[in-house]
Amino acid sequence: MSKKWNLIVDVARCDNCRNCFLATKDEHIGNEFPGYAAAQQEKDHSWVDIHRKERGSYPIVEANFMPVMCNHCDDAPCMKVAKDGAITKRADGIVIIDPEKSKGQKAIVDACPYGAVYWNEEKQIPQAWIFDAHLLDGGWTKPRVQQSCPTDVFRALKIDDGEMQRIKEEEGLDVLLPEQATKPRVYYKNLHLMTDCFVSGSVIVDVDGVEECAEDADVILKQNGSEVGRATTDVFGEFKIDQLAPQSGSYELQISSDSGGKFSTDVTIADESLYLGEIRF
Repeated sequence: MSKKWNLIVDVARCDNCRNCFLATKDEHIGNEFPGYAAAQQEKDHSWVDIHRKERGSYPIVEANFMPVMCNHCDDAPCMKVAKDGAITKRADGIVIIDPEKSKGQKAIVDACPYGAVYWNEEKQIPQAWIFDAHLLDGGWTKPRVQQSCPTDVFRALKIDDGEMQRIKEEEGLDVLLPEQATKPRVYYKNLHLMTDCFVSGSVIVDVDGVEECAEDADVILKQNGSEVGRATTDVFGEFKIDQLAPQSGSYELQISSDSGGKFSTDVTIADESLYLGEIRF
C-alpha cells in the first residue's frame, strides 16, 4: 500500500502565535511555483486560517484556537466541480489546484465546505494551501507550518492509510465536518475544545463560620442515571467537566466532600458552556 501525506493538528497546543499563517505567507507571497501554485494574493487570503472559540464565563473561561487549511480530501468536492483537469489528486494524497488550468473557475472556491479555497481576483484563479508539496518534493520532511510552529501543534506523517487509521483510533483524532464525508487528510486532536461544552463551578465550604475553598471535593455528572463525567475540585474549589455535546439536554450534578457535605442539582446543556457560580455546602 502506498504512503500518503496526512497532517495532525493539536488544538490544545495552539496559542494563536500565527507563525503557521506567517510562514505560509512568507513562502507564497511574491513567489511563483510552476506546477504547484501561483503567488498568493497579498491581502484577503488566509491559506492557513486561525479560528477562535471562547467557552465558559468568568471566572472559568477559556479561548482556544484552531488552524484550518485545505484538507486534501480523498473525495474532494472541489474536484467534482473542476473542469479540464484543473485539480489533481497526487498519489501521495496531496491535492493541487493547477494555476493555469483553473483560470476563471470560481466554482472551485464555493465547493469547499471548509472555506479553505480563496479567489485570486488579480489572476482570476482559485488557490489553497498545497501542503508545501514543492518543498516535500525537494526533500523536506515536513511542511513549513510544522517547521515554524514553536508549540508542536502540527505533525505531518507520510504513511499508509491503514497506519493512519490506527493512529486516528489510538489518539482519538477527529476531522472537520464529518457529515460531509470528504475523507480529509487533516486530522484534529482535542477538537472538543472547539466543538463541545463544559460545565464548571466553584465549591465553597463553611469551616467554623469561615468560607473556604473546598479542595478535593468529588464532582460527578450523570445523564439518565449513568455517569458521563467526573472531576475533583482544585485548590480554589473549582471544577470543570468537559466534552459535553451542545444541545445534549439535562444532567444531574452531584458533589461530595470528605467533610460529609453533599450537593445535587440539575443542569441543562444548550449551546454554550456553563459556569454554575459558587456552590455552597
